[in-house]
Amino acid sequence: MRTHIVWDWNGTLFHDMEAVLGASNAAFATVGIGPMTMQEYREQYEIPIPRFYQRLLGRMPSEAEWLRLDDAFHDRYVELSVACGLTDGAPQLLSGWQQAGHSQSLLSMYEHAKLLPVVEAFGLTSHFLRVDGRSGPSGGQKAEHLARHLAALGEHVDPARTVLIGDAADDALAALAAGAHAVLYTGGSHSREKLEPVGVPVVDSLAEAVELAGRLAG
Repeated sequence: MRTHIVWDWNGTLFHDMEAVLGASNAAFATVGIGPMTMQEYREQYEIPIPRFYQRLLGRMPSEAEWLRLDDAFHDRYVELSVACGLTDGAPQLLSGWQQAGHSQSLLSMYEHAKLLPVVEAFGLTSHFLRVDGRSGPSGGQKAEHLARHLAALGEHVDPARTVLIGDAADDALAALAAGAHAVLYTGGSHSREKLEPVGVPVVDSLAEAVELAGRLAG
């Protein structure tokens, strides 16, 4: 059985943190929260996202507030993300992993119908056995989605020889719940200080993540 990587998209393969920050600040404005710097965002961000907003508001947002926050975020993100590109070296790493005889797939919490054309526009779809985005409400955790993703891959993938590469603590928690490995990348939504307590390897580049994936599940 080949070693398999499940890639995260936002903040991992797709370098979109400037768009995420701009969209988040637009959302914050709808409930009276002032704008954040990138450092502040990466120190505060948490999944599930309603808990992040609870920390900032000092209370759980109402249903109406959550809808305003979510709509404002996604509307502004669509506008800003068109200027974003792939993380440095990502296409070469995807090609190299595939050429080495391993397999990979993509699982994102970005809405499925919006994810597919973006991945295709970058010419990446052929690298993956499967590309899955979020179905259902936004703001939740990845564990259930990862379980479905691995089940859909079926006999092609052994969770024990699978490594999820992502940028959020939630990515690692989902992988561990599925019996897989995880490597977390510091270039996305979380600071190193927020990633390290999860107890999985933390790296500063995707190249390091891929090299480590080969050793963890090889």
